[in-house]
Amino acid sequence: MAGNSGPGEQQNSGFLYLYALAISGAAVAYIPFLTVILPAQVAMLAGGDALSTLAYITFAGAITASVSNILFGRLSDQHYQRRRWIAGGMAASSAMLLMIPLAKSGAMLIAMVVGWQICLNMMLAPLAAWAGDTVPDSQKGRLGGMLALAPAVGGIAAVLATWRSAAASEYGHWMAAILVIIMVGPLVIFGRPAAMPQLTCDPANAATPPAMPSDQIVPQSRTAVQYMWLARLLVQISEAALFAFLLLWFRSQDAHFSDRDIAVIFAVAATASVGIALAVGRWSDRTGRAIFPLALCAALAAAGLLIMAIQAGAMAAIAGYLIFGVATRVFLALHSAQTLRVLTDPRNRGRDLGLFNLTNTIPSMIMPWLIVALVPQFGFAALLWLLAGLSLAACLLLAAMPQR
Repeated sequence: MAGNSGPGEQQNSGFLYLYALAISGAAVAYIPFLTVILPAQVAMLAGGDALSTLAYITFAGAITASVSNILFGRLSDQHYQRRRWIAGGMAASSAMLLMIPLAKSGAMLIAMVVGWQICLNMMLAPLAAWAGDTVPDSQKGRLGGMLALAPAVGGIAAVLATWRSAAASEYGHWMAAILVIIMVGPLVIFGRPAAMPQLTCDPANAATPPAMPSDQIVPQSRTAVQYMWLARLLVQISEAALFAFLLLWFRSQDAHFSDRDIAVIFAVAATASVGIALAVGRWSDRTGRAIFPLALCAALAAAGLLIMAIQAGAMAAIAGYLIFGVATRVFLALHSAQTLRVLTDPRNRGRDLGLFNLTNTIPSMIMPWLIVALVPQFGFAALLWLLAGLSLAACLLLAAMPQR
């Protein structure tokens, strides 16, 4: 049911802007915490065992996020009560975030992160599904571009969280919690989307199937869903490997890198991706070429990783990461929107997006142990070569994706 929007059927810009703000607020809920605040807190608590402790926390958090995202996606499918679940998750996750600085041991920190992940996904799952209920295919490229705002805003928040150079202090937690409420709250309170019954009706009961442009991906195709899922998984493995361990990798290049330096680099990559994603998203709406930009971004991500693997010096390391960071952020933003093209059954939209969310969480379960086993013996370069190969495989997979 890819052609689910006819001429003139457009979602109002006011709702789209509020949705983009809320998605950015959701990113603020986890990007500063997972990239700079949590690693710094782990370093203070665990000392020499920081790498393994962070691996345990990442693994436990990923399992929790996987299960809870599917669960809350399914619960929000019931009568489409997305707004209530978003509001509850926003409040609960913000409260849990403020409790994390109270952790006095690694085990206590793991337990708190697990609780926070449950609450966070109570907000994230229905928020993602709401876009499927409200944004027609003719605006999905624009939606993807707007989704690129999220990591940019999250990266800026990470910089603010380290402003006083004490990333694990309560300042960073308080800042993130307040920003989440300020940014997600307006959508919950004021979001009034135009009705899109063609997006929320049972496709089995549709009187006539809508027309589909000849150059669009095949809807409801099991193969198309599998290709989209696997391609995202491959790119996310690369992204997840550097997401949690970026601080440690940069310090392996230059011991003088601070958590604030890493936050600035992360924010630059995220911010640069916004304009590119918006332009490419609008181009894909005009041309109907939803997949080509994804394949190109995967190829560029592989190129950035190769530069990181063979670099000599801090500046080359930064340049390679910026290429990789921009390419992956554009890829993930556009992919999130275009996934709604193939997941069209409104009865299970939240649940199905939860299954797609496994591409975000499975890498976090695998990569910490692979890094612990690989990096100490062979160095980060071997890891980067492996990740480059996975990104290139995603490019080839998307290039071979069945289209109509």
